[in-house]
Amino acid sequence: MSATAAPTTAAPLLLADVPWLLYRSFFALPKSIVGVDGRPVNALLGTVNAILSVYEGRLTAPAPRRVVACTGAEEAAYRVALYPAYHAHRDPMPDALRWQWEQAPALFESLGWVVATSTDLEADDVMFSLARLEEKTGGRALIMSADRDMFGAVSESVSVLELRKGGEQGLVGPEEVRERYGVKPAQVPDFIALRGDPSDGLPGAPGIGAKTAAELLRTYGSLDGVLAAAEGDDLRARTATTLRENAELLRTFKQIATLQRIELERPADGETDLVGGARMARALGMRRLAERLEGLAAPTA
Repeated sequence: MSATAAPTTAAPLLLADVPWLLYRSFFALPKSIVGVDGRPVNALLGTVNAILSVYEGRLTAPAPRRVVACTGAEEAAYRVALYPAYHAHRDPMPDALRWQWEQAPALFESLGWVVATSTDLEADDVMFSLARLEEKTGGRALIMSADRDMFGAVSESVSVLELRKGGEQGLVGPEEVRERYGVKPAQVPDFIALRGDPSDGLPGAPGIGAKTAAELLRTYGSLDGVLAAAEGDDLRARTATTLRENAELLRTFKQIATLQRIELERPADGETDLVGGARMARALGMRRLAERLEGLAAPTA
C-alpha cells in the first residue's frame, strides 16, 4: 500500500450531489422559509440538514472523513452536442433557487466542506471522479445522490447513499444494483441506453423496457454485444429490427450515460466547522440552522 493510501476500514469520503439536493429541498420545503431580505432559504436549509444527517453518523460508522459538495455545469456541452434533446425538457432554474445556488459554495466552505466543481462537466462526473480516486488510494466513498447514472460508479468500495421517505437512509452497493436493475454496476450505461432515462431526456430503444434491457445485457454482456446479436437470428424479429434501426442512437445514449473522469486532487481529512457554519447561517438569516449547528458544537456533559 502506498503512503497516500487509506485502509479500507477508514472513514468514507462523502460526496454530495449539490444540484440534486438544492432542487430537492427547494421543491420539498415551504418557500415561506426565508432569511435576509425575505429571500427564500429553503433549498440551502434542506441541503445542509440532509448532509448533516449523514455526517452525524446515523448510517455509517465512523462518520465521513470529509464532506465534498459537488457541483458542475447544468449539462455538459458534449452531451448536448451528441443529442440536443438531452436535458432540453427541464424548466429554467427559478430565480429564488438561483440566488440560493449562488450562496451555497460560501455556506459549504464556512462549514469546512470542500467544494469540487467543473465548468465543462456535470456534478455526476465530479462525484464519479472523486469516488474512483478514493477507491484507487484504498479508501471508501459514499455518493449522496438520486441520479441513476451514479449506480454505474458503485463498487465494493463505493456506495450510493439514498435519502428515502420518512427520513430513512439506505446504502446501495453492487448487490443492490443487481437486485434493482438486474445488471452489474459496470453495465449501467448500457442499461440506460437501452431502457432510457426520462430525467435526462433519453428515450432508450422503442418498446424495450427495464426487464428486457436487463435480460439482453445478462445474455450478451454489453450494448455492443446486444447490437451484434441483433444482426443475427438469436433475437425476436421485432426486437432485432428495433435495435438495428436505432443502433447508432443507442451508442450515442451510452456515450451520454457514461460518466467521465476529471483530474482532481484527493481531499484531505477535515471535520465540519460547526461554529463557522453557524456564523454564516446567521449572516444569511437562517436562525434555526445556526441554532442547530451551535447545539451540535456545544460540549456534552
